Amino acid sequence: MWQWPCKRAWMKCSKRMIDSPWIDYARPSGSAALRLFCLPHAGGGAGSYRDWVAGLAPEIEVLPVQLPGRETRFFDRPFTTIAPLVGALAEALRPFLDKPFAFFGHSLGALIAFELIRHLQNEGVVPTHLFVSGYSAPHLPDKLPPMHHLADGQFVAALQALDTMPTAVLENEELLTLLLPLLRADFAIYERYQFQAGDPIQCPITILGGKADTLVPPEMLLPWNEHTVQPGEMYLFEGDHFYLHEVPTAVWQIIRQTCLVQQTS
Repeated sequence: MWQWPCKRAWMKCSKRMIDSPWIDYARPSGSAALRLFCLPHAGGGAGSYRDWVAGLAPEIEVLPVQLPGRETRFFDRPFTTIAPLVGALAEALRPFLDKPFAFFGHSLGALIAFELIRHLQNEGVVPTHLFVSGYSAPHLPDKLPPMHHLADGQFVAALQALDTMPTAVLENEELLTLLLPLLRADFAIYERYQFQAGDPIQCPITILGGKADTLVPPEMLLPWNEHTVQPGEMYLFEGDHFYLHEVPTAVWQIIRQTCLVQQTS
């Protein structure tokens, strides 16, 4: 299920609790043992994780990441390649890395989180954990043909074929006119990405996915463990590519259990 968090005036729909355009919906907690940065899927924003803020409190402080071009940052130009996005994101999140932290990324957000960790690791900063959801291991060949360059009608048809957005959104011409530039930019990041071999990440990886996800079946998830020195568990849930919107409490349970075990070990 794909959604914006508000029906209109997205840039006014949330009151930031942290003074950074890159973080939205967060509620700072001095008692939380861990910060969890959550990165959204293509076309999505921080609102995808707004329920997670309360759902994982008080042990985990959730910081939903707001990328340019969506919701409260609707008028900011979105990135179309991953390297400059990762560089800007690393700089923006640096003030929040003063306590143990982890990353959760769904779909395109998983790829961004992975490359962000590699960037931070080169600077000597290592998170406690990476949760990847609904995205194939980064070294695997692309499964989808390029589509971000297609004419509007063809691009919308391709989105419909992927079945990752509600028909009501795709049939709303006014809304699509607003969303197409962002969607094109996000798909461009995915399509232009070229995996570069390097040192494995030093933190454990937990892999999550939907049993009925035709875009990213389980056999494309397990190879994520080839990119860490600490291979982790894989969990499959009932549902398709956006299973996590259907079973959030089950996902939260895995995250809480995994993070708290690490904190006490």
